[in-house]
Amino acid sequence: MGLLYGKYELLKELKAYKVRPAYDNSPDKFETGTKSHEGIAGVLGAFEYLEWVGETFGQVYEEKFSDRYSERGLRLRKSMAAIRAYEYDISRKMLGILGNIPGVRLYGPSDPSKLEERVPTFAITVDGMHPRKVAEKLDQHNIFVWDGNYYALEVTNRLGLEGKGGMVRIGPVHYNTLDEINRFGKALEKIVFQA
Repeated sequence: MGLLYGKYELLKELKAYKVRPAYDNSPDKFETGTKSHEGIAGVLGAFEYLEWVGETFGQVYEEKFSDRYSERGLRLRKSMAAIRAYEYDISRKMLGILGNIPGVRLYGPSDPSKLEERVPTFAITVDGMHPRKVAEKLDQHNIFVWDGNYYALEVTNRLGLEGKGGMVRIGPVHYNTLDEINRFGKALEKIVFQA
């Protein structure tokens, strides 16, 4: 899905690269075919889910945003604030786990006092173990991660990791529990000490 937003008068003047039968007026001149109805429904579903998160978990942020936002905008702001606060908890827990297992190297910010500078996505290597092997062993514990370069080829090249299989990427999100993070830590510890 894509979104084009702007002042109508400016969009009206903007020349659209389009197929001949497409309309000449905005916004239709930017639609060069059948609309992605499935994509539109998916975006609506995502907004509805985020609004539910805001109403269910974001009430403590209502006062912070209610002077500037209302209705859907307020629900979305509360949602994102609640998700971000929970991501701090996940990040703190993950940083503690990854920092306490010998042989695990974390790439990226590792200072728990600077959580606002990171998201809860963690890239690691394990001494003496190929990233694919780490991912396969975590899979045996029903923990699903990625390995490789995740299309960030220049990053893994600059880090000298491309020829070594890249890194393992762990991507917990707001619907992961802290118990799941603990389970990940125990599994990784077991893998490292059995290597």
